[in-house]
Amino acid sequence: MGPHPAVAAIRLAVRRVLHDVLTDHTTDDAPLVLVACSGGADSMALASALAFEARKLPVRAGGVTVDHGLQDGSESRAAEVAGRMTALGLTPVEAVTVTVGREGGPEAAARDARYAALDAAAERHGAAAILLGHTRDDQAETVLLGLARGSGIRSLSGMAAVSGTSGRYRRPFLQLDRQTVRKACIAQELAVWDDPHNSDPAYTRSRLRHEGLPALEKALGKGVVEALARTAQLSRDDADALDTWAADAETAVRDEAGALECAKLFGLPPPYAAGSCAAR
Repeated sequence: MGPHPAVAAIRLAVRRVLHDVLTDHTTDDAPLVLVACSGGADSMALASALAFEARKLPVRAGGVTVDHGLQDGSESRAAEVAGRMTALGLTPVEAVTVTVGREGGPEAAARDARYAALDAAAERHGAAAILLGHTRDDQAETVLLGLARGSGIRSLSGMAAVSGTSGRYRRPFLQLDRQTVRKACIAQELAVWDDPHNSDPAYTRSRLRHEGLPALEKALGKGVVEALARTAQLSRDDADALDTWAADAETAVRDEAGALECAKLFGLPPPYAAGSCAAR
């Protein structure tokens, strides 16, 4: 009998990403792929799938957990998460402690500190990629947050499946819902830690997750998360196309010396005009 359907789903998602990493890899050595693991269900499921799939491919698999130092006992919890990754067979594994600033609010500051630590870990270990456990539900939340900011189509694009320097960050679970990932943890009897910040109403994303999205589903019916995630992909495709067209138009609105000719700029559709100025 094969694995539980949820386990099969997470493994397939990771397998596809590992094949992409191997395709992009240009040297003969086995690339190192790290998983960013907080100990929560999403990242523990990701760590388990990476450990399983890497054994079947010419890929080395390790892990990093980041201690933000924002809660009592965070240091021992990070050590425990590192131990769980090691038990899965990942190596190298490390727990990194960061100092979280205040710029942009607590959520943004913690995110900035976390990504800086992950970038540093990738450089330190020579990792080809870092896997992140964001799910389709996370994508839906990101789209709604972008909509609330009113910051345009690129903001509505949500999180990219591949991002960062040289495509360092990969998000295998963007097409999987949070419930499937959690079921995979239960099926594998993986111990997980539920971060109390994820249910703290002091945080915007937490309020959106526990109040906003449930209210939307109650008013509009099921399928809101899937529709928002689909909107993210459509918006990303549109934004990429606009960027390409704007870059092409950028040369057409300048004279031979490279100076901007406003009359020509005003003749462009607003998205092209804004993109052309940004391209310069």
